[in-house]
Amino acid sequence: MAGLDADLIRHSLDAVAASAPADVEVFEQIESTNSYLMQQAGPEAGRFRTAVTDNQTAGRGRQGKIWQSPPGSGLCLSMAYTFTRKPTDLSALTLAIGVGVIESLGDHEIGGLQLKWPNDIVANDGKLGGILTETRMSAQDALTVVTGVGLNIDLGGGLDLGDEEPGALGVADLRSHVIDVPSAERLAATLIGGLQQTFVAFEQGGFGVYADRWPDYDWLQGRELVVDNAGRGVSGTGAGIAADGALLLETRDAGIQRITSGTVTMKEAQG
Repeated sequence: MAGLDADLIRHSLDAVAASAPADVEVFEQIESTNSYLMQQAGPEAGRFRTAVTDNQTAGRGRQGKIWQSPPGSGLCLSMAYTFTRKPTDLSALTLAIGVGVIESLGDHEIGGLQLKWPNDIVANDGKLGGILTETRMSAQDALTVVTGVGLNIDLGGGLDLGDEEPGALGVADLRSHVIDVPSAERLAATLIGGLQQTFVAFEQGGFGVYADRWPDYDWLQGRELVVDNAGRGVSGTGAGIAADGALLLETRDAGIQRITSGTVTMKEAQG
């Protein structure tokens, strides 16, 4: 992949974008699409601003982790959206974005994808992508959200992620998951359209629009898990999510526990 074709992305957007046009910036190289948009003025309420690249040099993941994206190996895309009013269940937006991303990719017959609470996209039991949502207050107390989606397209045989905690996901890419991989430009347009639709639907109906669809993609359901929250480990079996997006963990001694933050790993993979 020799850089993204900005004109092709914009042309492809005509078929998938919501009614409000997206201001799209395509970068040959950038440190972080999320960081870039967080530094810019938020778009007007109800509008979208997008940054996209296939060469991100200092990407960020959840809890300060690094999202590696060597040139041409994947797609990094971030969208800024300013809500006309703050959603009451904003903490569940990342989960809604996950559902939206999977269903958008389904338009390219990319199936079999799942979601690992709260922000991982899973293929073949490996991490295909990740989602990072950040917020800031804009002028006149308007809330601007920047959501980034990183997607592995072709890792060329593997990628060393360094020292991961035991039980963490391995990596996956689209090249190993489907026979026909769409171009990065078509994938970018599809994700932009999907993010637009998700932001609008979430603003209008909150996470309730997506809560019933999450179980269809829940990779943690029924798995033996360990949740590390500020050094405190809780073990149990994945039991779905609550209406507000909290992870539900069935524990042996305390029954169902609500998890609102923490790092989730597989108990069996820890030995």
